Amino acid sequence: MSSSSSSEAKAGKGFRGKMEHYLYSGDKKHVMAGIVLISAVFAVPWYFMTRGAKHQSHQDYLEKADKARSQRLSSSSASSAK
Repeated sequence: MSSSSSSEAKAGKGFRGKMEHYLYSGDKKHVMAGIVLISAVFAVPWYFMTRGAKHQSHQDYLEKADKARSQRLSSSSASSAK
């Protein structure tokens, strides 16, 4: 076996060989499984990030930020007056 380093010799062995077969075969079921896997990788974190969030407008955000800023400034001026 002079070409023991060829890809065909390595492709049939172990986990790496199976993964290379799935990645490069182009078989429809492997492509669909890849699409499902990639979708799940992105969908699960997105679901957990957005499940409790209430979407608000930019104006609401600005008003909230102004309120927090004014509270912070008033509390710092009150503590410096002591």
